Amino acid sequence: MEDLKVAIAEWYEERFSVRLDPQSEVIALIGAKEGIAHISLAFINPGDLALVPTPAYPVYNIGTIFAGGKPYFVPLFKENGFLADLTSIPAEVASRAKMMWLNYPNNPTAAVADEDFFKSVVEFAHRYHVIVCHDLTYSEICFDEYRPMSLLQIEGAKDVCIEFHSLSKSFNMTGWRIGFAMGNKEAIKGLSLIKSNVDSGVFQAIQIAGIKALRATRESILEIQKVYGQRRDIMVKGLRDAGFKVTPPKATFYLWIPVPHRYTSVDLATRLLTEVGVVVTPGNGFGYPGEGYIRLALTQHESRLLEATERIKSIGL
Repeated sequence: MEDLKVAIAEWYEERFSVRLDPQSEVIALIGAKEGIAHISLAFINPGDLALVPTPAYPVYNIGTIFAGGKPYFVPLFKENGFLADLTSIPAEVASRAKMMWLNYPNNPTAAVADEDFFKSVVEFAHRYHVIVCHDLTYSEICFDEYRPMSLLQIEGAKDVCIEFHSLSKSFNMTGWRIGFAMGNKEAIKGLSLIKSNVDSGVFQAIQIAGIKALRATRESILEIQKVYGQRRDIMVKGLRDAGFKVTPPKATFYLWIPVPHRYTSVDLATRLLTEVGVVVTPGNGFGYPGEGYIRLALTQHESRLLEATERIKSIGL
């Protein structure tokens, strides 16, 4: 496990210019989901508040509930670039919150955050003494020379932030169950204490594979980016031809697609499934502000994506 943590720290420094102590600022996870689900058990007591974005990956909310906490939902709207509006959080709520969840590049909206936004997050966390949990899982699935940054690159972020990552997306290791978290020493220590009582670590063979992946050349990730970029372009063109208004994402392998006004998210998803056999996710499944959108994943081969766009065109939306 120590060799894996060293490899993680080396990769983070090379990728983000963030220096980490492998012993105290890095922890290996059985997939990022496992760490995201467990960290609330370390810092949320019954009745405590956690600031949770919506729409979002459901585990942020579920982990809070499992720990007995109460989520305070922070809606993400198109008008704000799907960035969390920290100014909308009442001071009395912020002062009671123990944790705040963020995820950029974002699932499901594919939104990205810039340095100014991250600076405001760090300032907010220092002001209200909140632990920021940032899910950076999609940092390497990016396009058009855009490269997402780490929240830990911001001055003072290590004082308040723990960041989660995974090899699933970046290195095509979905199902291998290996991820990692980095950042604040106390947050890492708290998560480590929970994990020492609920699991026995990552299977050693997968640790070795993870080290190999992290120390591979940059070209391997560039090839993955190229594949997803081509799939993105195919789907954006096909969906636009079908009448959808689609913005090409800068990162992630998702398209967040506005639904035509005569449909709800569920109505459109149901019609696509029952009439042409295309599976999409209704946006409201990620939280109420997701109503009016569907999410489409770019995780199939180009030929299947082309087939999907032709099927969608055939029903005349």
